[in-house]
Amino acid sequence: LQFTEEKLGQAEKTELDAHLENLLSKAECTKLWTEKIMKQTEVLLQPNPNARIEEFVYEKLDRKAPSRMNNPELLGQYMIDAGNEFGPGTAYGNALIKCGETQKRIGTADRELIQTSAINFLTPLRNFIEGDYKTITKERKLLQNKRLDLDAAKTRLKKAKVAEARAASEQEVRITQSEFDRQAEITRLLLEGISSTHAHHLRCLNDFVEAQMTYYAQCYQYMLDLQKQLGSFPSTFLSNNNQSSTSPVQSVSAPSVLASASASLPSVSNSIITSGLSELKSSSGSRKARVLYDYDAANSSELSLLADEVITVYSIPGMDSDWLMGERGNQKGKVPITYLELLN
Repeated sequence: LQFTEEKLGQAEKTELDAHLENLLSKAECTKLWTEKIMKQTEVLLQPNPNARIEEFVYEKLDRKAPSRMNNPELLGQYMIDAGNEFGPGTAYGNALIKCGETQKRIGTADRELIQTSAINFLTPLRNFIEGDYKTITKERKLLQNKRLDLDAAKTRLKKAKVAEARAASEQEVRITQSEFDRQAEITRLLLEGISSTHAHHLRCLNDFVEAQMTYYAQCYQYMLDLQKQLGSFPSTFLSNNNQSSTSPVQSVSAPSVLASASASLPSVSNSIITSGLSELKSSSGSRKARVLYDYDAANSSELSLLADEVITVYSIPGMDSDWLMGERGNQKGKVPITYLELLN
């Protein structure tokens, strides 16, 4: 009745103090965003909604979900099987097997990221939603009931005409007021715990970032190793068909953070190398160059290279801008400039 009369504007309502109201809105806001972040992290780590539901159901049943290959592992297995079918001795078959093994490593790193993130990040967030916040909701509901009891008692006191009825109503107001105050204090103490929840979730967020950093660093290293193993991938296959193809591995540019650690990358954008090469192009002189990667000659006009060897390079008029002539002893042939580091 009290609640209905308040809604109709026929009864007064005891307002909560501003501090408690602020704490309540902070808790609501925390719950809302924690849920959104948690759900989107789950989507990020497991994009397949069916697999996500299955894992959730198994978790509720306290059983382990059947292990199945993830997407990178599946792709890796297909590549390995295809490579073996085409022949590990062929260039394409061999490259497929190497790519497949790398995809499988990425799949393993993927699993580790999911596992670490689930333990260190998702579980604490879920524990807050399903634990602390449920307790807050329950105590808040209790506070609402105590407030309605108090205001109903206040209304009866106002309406009491005879002295006996007034005395009884005053006693009821005193009791309901003390119960309301006690419940408000319990609720306040619980809500003030939201600040420590934020501090805890901040630590969990740092753990999540570290797990992602480890994952991306692993993937980057795996791809770097794979690129070294493949050597001439993918440009020689292009240059077989089209001599004026785009320069080999030109698209590779390491993240700036890793730039110092990845001097071995063929970073065409490096201004020193670029200016050195253009100078070499315009002059008729020759320079020494260190080979960055293994390179298998695509035809008799090219020179095969081994990583870390030093060769002599020079330009000849009318030559494609992505190539130089290379000499090693009495062997000579065209070499791709992105596989070279000019020496002083």
